[in-house]
Amino acid sequence: MPRIAGINIPESKRVEISLTYVFGIGPFLSKKILNQAGIDKDKKTSELTSEEVQKLKEIIEKEYKVEGDLRKDRMLNVKRLKEISCWRGLRHMKGLPVRGQRTKTNNRTVRGNVKKTVGSGRKGAPAPK
Repeated sequence: MPRIAGINIPESKRVEISLTYVFGIGPFLSKKILNQAGIDKDKKTSELTSEEVQKLKEIIEKEYKVEGDLRKDRMLNVKRLKEISCWRGLRHMKGLPVRGQRTKTNNRTVRGNVKKTVGSGRKGAPAPK
């Protein structure tokens, strides 16, 4: 299994698809990297030579921010928002949707599937004996 940017990419898939397993590389960037390296995008990962894998590693490490660096930057950006106590930072702190989604309904994934429903408040009639 070739290891690129600290990730074992799958051998059974096409190179174009298997590169997207690296955090920060999507389909568009994957095609761009393969064009730079001069590798056919329809080739399977298992068919890559060690020189081609090395070429891919060099291109990704030199020109793009992926995996750990990208995750660290994203974490620092959120931390900065929390420190300055802006709206987005407060929403991050509370664990609520940040980008303007409604919260009365449709935010089960953010809240953790909490169902807060209340009955009418009256107790039911006692069961007959």
